[in-house]
Amino acid sequence: MIKNEEFQDEIGDNHVSLSAKNPVRDDAFDITDDEKIEKIKKDVESILLTLGMDLTDDSLKGTPNRVAKMFVKEIFGGLNPAKKPKASTFDNNYKYGEMLVEKNIIVYSTCEHHLLPIIGRAHVAYISNGSVIGLSKMNRIVEYYAKRPQVQERLTMQIVQELQIALGTEDVACVIDAKHLCVNSRGISDIESSTVTSEFGGKFKDNVTRREFLDYIKLETKF
Repeated sequence: MIKNEEFQDEIGDNHVSLSAKNPVRDDAFDITDDEKIEKIKKDVESILLTLGMDLTDDSLKGTPNRVAKMFVKEIFGGLNPAKKPKASTFDNNYKYGEMLVEKNIIVYSTCEHHLLPIIGRAHVAYISNGSVIGLSKMNRIVEYYAKRPQVQERLTMQIVQELQIALGTEDVACVIDAKHLCVNSRGISDIESSTVTSEFGGKFKDNVTRREFLDYIKLETKF
């Protein structure tokens, strides 16, 4: 048992992902959001009481309910397939054939190992194969997959795979640069380090195309 716990701790401390998909049970949505909130509320109450907190204090009275709603409705809302954004595409009538880059998309996610925030930026690009997608949809796809307990490598892959399906092309790339508060605020407590992950599909596997994308990311946006 101790060895198993040590193994689990090692996975968490080293931020190792064992699955390319979010490990969600088949019965995850057999109960409603309201039912989940009630169950989580009681669990949060139990945690705070175990820590010795006085839940009769005005500052803490509403905390279990606030945390439960936040988990279900907000920071883990991307687990619910019903909230998946519709990735509407359009014909590339203006025949734009160069790379399109949407950079500096804000990422707010949660490390699945310690349930602490992951905060950073995603840079996404594609080359049209006859279809284009609305710019805001790229942001929404990033947001949807970020709003769940995550591993950054998996998140990067999911964004690329979703856009590849929507656009009907392999020519999609994503780079994420993010800080993990489980590294910054606990354990090694390194407040300066960040984690960079990338996923390159199709033409982006070519060194020249990849370099063009990375150079676009470096451009300073002035307005």
